[in-house]
Amino acid sequence: MRLAHRHVQPEIMDEPDLEAERHHAALRGLARLNTLSGSAGRLWGEMRDLARAEPPLHILDVATGGADVPIGLWRRARRGGLPLRLSACDVSPTALAFAERRARDAGCDVDLFPLDVCTQSPPDRYDVVVCSLFLHHLDEESAVGLLRRLATAARRRLLVNDLHRGATDLALVAIAARLVTRSDVVHQDATRSVRAAYTTGELRQLAARAGLDGATVRRGHPCRLLLRWEAS
Repeated sequence: MRLAHRHVQPEIMDEPDLEAERHHAALRGLARLNTLSGSAGRLWGEMRDLARAEPPLHILDVATGGADVPIGLWRRARRGGLPLRLSACDVSPTALAFAERRARDAGCDVDLFPLDVCTQSPPDRYDVVVCSLFLHHLDEESAVGLLRRLATAARRRLLVNDLHRGATDLALVAIAARLVTRSDVVHQDATRSVRAAYTTGELRQLAARAGLDGATVRRGHPCRLLLRWEAS
């Protein structure tokens, strides 16, 4: 019953004064969780057709964190011989510096820039706009505003990958967080994230309020939701 409604608590990762060492440890832990959950692979499967038909595909990853998604997309595209133009933004200077090092070490060319997507629109239009594991941080009005801004920035497709709120999801995320990282930030934020996440029906309602006509929302395993919207 406690999961029947969203329960939003401030996450440690969102604290502006979080020590850089703890922030970096959390970003490394989240990278392992993203690898375990197959986030980049799922998103790549939703844009591979465009990458083949319209190279080079220009992709923006919003609230990128440690740049796990763009690096993962780049690796998959490279294996398929497909060129990409990658951009990514985040509000945190600590996250952007960490993402820059990770991308450089991987050999991945990503245009990284600061942006507060809660109050600012992306500075350009992109073929595909991706938002992964960020929407659950926002209340409903802020989430609707974000979806509207991201839809305006997407020439072809908007993809929103986030957690699903449920008892099984909560248990699996809590276990996975403990298995893949020692970061106390991830241990605490992981369960807070699930409790704050939207359900399939709730995300569909947000998409409708944002004017995303024709948007689809479906469950993905483990513990994920995927919203897909095609620009007209």
